[in-house]
Amino acid sequence: MDLGSKKILIIGMARSGIAAAKVLAEQGALVTIYDQKSRENLLEELKTLSGLNIDFYLEGREPEISKDRFDLVVTSPGVPLSASPLVKAYKHGLPVWSELELAYTMTKSPIIAVTGTNGKTTTTALIGDILEKTGNKVKVAGNIGIPLVKEAVTADRSTYLVVEVSSFQLETIHSFHPKVAVLLNITPDHLDRHKTMENYIAAKGNIFSNQTSHDYAVLNYDDSISRGFSSKIKSKVIFFSKKHKLEQGVFLEDGIIIAKWKARTEKIIEWEQVRIKGSHNLENSMAAVGVALALGLDRNGLYNSLKTFPGVPHRLEPVGEVNGVLYINDSKGTNPEATIKALEAYMDRDIVLIAGGMDKGSSFQELAQTLTRLKVKVVVFGETAEAIRDAVLKTGINDCHKVKDLQEAVELSKNIASKGGVVLLSPACASWDMYKNYEERGDHFRNLVKKTMG
Repeated sequence: MDLGSKKILIIGMARSGIAAAKVLAEQGALVTIYDQKSRENLLEELKTLSGLNIDFYLEGREPEISKDRFDLVVTSPGVPLSASPLVKAYKHGLPVWSELELAYTMTKSPIIAVTGTNGKTTTTALIGDILEKTGNKVKVAGNIGIPLVKEAVTADRSTYLVVEVSSFQLETIHSFHPKVAVLLNITPDHLDRHKTMENYIAAKGNIFSNQTSHDYAVLNYDDSISRGFSSKIKSKVIFFSKKHKLEQGVFLEDGIIIAKWKARTEKIIEWEQVRIKGSHNLENSMAAVGVALALGLDRNGLYNSLKTFPGVPHRLEPVGEVNGVLYINDSKGTNPEATIKALEAYMDRDIVLIAGGMDKGSSFQELAQTLTRLKVKVVVFGETAEAIRDAVLKTGINDCHKVKDLQEAVELSKNIASKGGVVLLSPACASWDMYKNYEERGDHFRNLVKKTMG
């Protein structure tokens, strides 16, 4: 679709909506933006788009939505499909695209797409680092914080686009077609939005829907849902596993990451030499090795990346040490499964866990059971504070404290933490009850800890 002079409605003025509006307006499209927030709450966003020919419908004032008025609707991932403007768009037969789909129509670059409930950001950033260290041109974008459309318009055919994609973005794709699609794992998440696990799994599975036998899917053999896609998709499958020795794929043997691919067995690197630690990062690293196999990347560059890649902000990020206590920012841990993995990375130490945030419909029972195997104290705040506290108390752990906000949580943690222990912010929840995003929450935690350090 030639988008110049087309009439396009954008739903939502978050990062992806702003980027889409800017790119489309600069290409000559007639852009209208709808957002429920007031003009006063969108001053920064409006400033970014000043000087462009864009109509704004703010404070929930909806434009008339019909085929006469618009040719296309582009929706931000945070807007549910049940939102009134989207319901009307579907009713009138208007095409509804995610920003991901829009970006795909604007590029000829090969795309590597990464999805899963946990590990997406780290794996996406690691693949980008591997491509860079193997001498390739690469741009990293998507749900990682940089809208894909922003990078797609400037990337040439020889530039790899490595994209973190969420279930929200994948709900509204049509032609989006990655050369390599990575599915790390699927555990219950975002059920407030998707309503059922079946819907959530189907949204994740859309990542493979336009792939052909010339493409690759990198799947977690140890995750039954991820593994199950292998019989349903057209692409060539590369499995990775930390539990099984595979006939073909990437696996761990005697502490070494091994790759068996195209009748060749290679020792890639000893796990001890990989810089990012934790069982979950073993999976992320092996998934990245699977991508390297699919693309035929130089093994020396692959080795160097795995040995030196430091991880990403807000994911098991060491913030500093105060009085012998290590403070860890895991604000990216936005569901119970992610928090369990974060706890397991420090299971040999005394832990103060800071958790809580917006309710996404998650159960905290498994997380609470995990806590019984650890030396842990719990501090909860936010919308889910009572739900987490109830789940924890039911397991017999009584050292659980409710506070009003993150500042109080850090102050209390300083007083109850043990020397040689860890204070771990891993909320197990989204941030939107108190913060714009998990980055803002993590930055706040980092600043609070730095004040504590004096």
